[in-house]
Amino acid sequence: MPTASRPTSRVGEIDALRGIAAVAVMLFHYTTRIGQLYPMASPAWVDVRHGHYGVNLFFIVSGYVIFMTLQRTRRSMDFVVSRFSRLYPAYWAAVVLTFAVTSLLGLPGKQVTALQAAGNLLMFHGFFGIPNVDSVYWTLEVELLFYAGMFGLYALGRLNRIHRVLWGLLALRLVYHLAAALAGIDLPWRIYSALILAYIPWFALGIAIYRVVHPQDAADRSASLALCAGAVVVLGVVAGPAIGVMAVAFGGLVWAAATRRLPWLAHPVMVWLGAISYTLYLLHENIGWSLLLRLQDLGVPRNAGIAIAIALSLGLATALTRLVEQPVMAWIRRRYRDHQAG
Repeated sequence: MPTASRPTSRVGEIDALRGIAAVAVMLFHYTTRIGQLYPMASPAWVDVRHGHYGVNLFFIVSGYVIFMTLQRTRRSMDFVVSRFSRLYPAYWAAVVLTFAVTSLLGLPGKQVTALQAAGNLLMFHGFFGIPNVDSVYWTLEVELLFYAGMFGLYALGRLNRIHRVLWGLLALRLVYHLAAALAGIDLPWRIYSALILAYIPWFALGIAIYRVVHPQDAADRSASLALCAGAVVVLGVVAGPAIGVMAVAFGGLVWAAATRRLPWLAHPVMVWLGAISYTLYLLHENIGWSLLLRLQDLGVPRNAGIAIAIALSLGLATALTRLVEQPVMAWIRRRYRDHQAG
């Protein structure tokens, strides 16, 4: 019998997890990664060396949210407009701002030409060998491939077979790993990249958690729990037991947020971080690094510089969210609805 109904609105706690993930990645870049790339005068007060795993949490959340979105989508163009309005306007603004700041302040080894920056506006520019205006953009290409795959299943009316598809991709990920580890055979890289096999267990975990929370029936819940376990096992095999344990922890966090078992995620600060998570992720790295290097040249202590960079990134992200992302997204969606109604 049915055990849950289809959700009618976003879960704010899920968005808050994105905020946490974005902050974790930012702290990693400011306290750890910058020191690996550029000589720093002194160590940071804290070393958030594992903060880059916030990206993995992003991927789980994306799996959950994109499947939820498609479940609520009536027409193919609804999904296309939804994703375009969500991703591109803020991204274009971030590309322009990041290029301008790094050109002004300088960032050795990370700057690109104006023509290359223009190429970044595609978002899938990496497929053509165009360097990133900001290195974090690589994850956007992964996300686009995931969206394309999920949209393809939706357009073909095969979302109801998502468990089979994901089991097949998880099995293929194991085949690639075992072929390399046991036989020293490198299977076709283009297939591996196109199917985002390196990251598919994380997306699969997010989709499976959604189906656990919102199953069609008891059998669907059992199948989804099995898929959760399968994704964790694959990660444990290909990336090591520690990553498997982390996947369990992240998956449990997403499940708890989706079922509203973490009320602290609804705190206004967490809601704010969730709202600016996308723009914060887009803006923080190269702009922050440029500022940190310039502040170091001016004799500003390392930890004070990090605090200034964090404050600037949070402020820029808030401004970009309120002035560009939210109003432009609302305008595009309103125009689309009006066109459909007309």
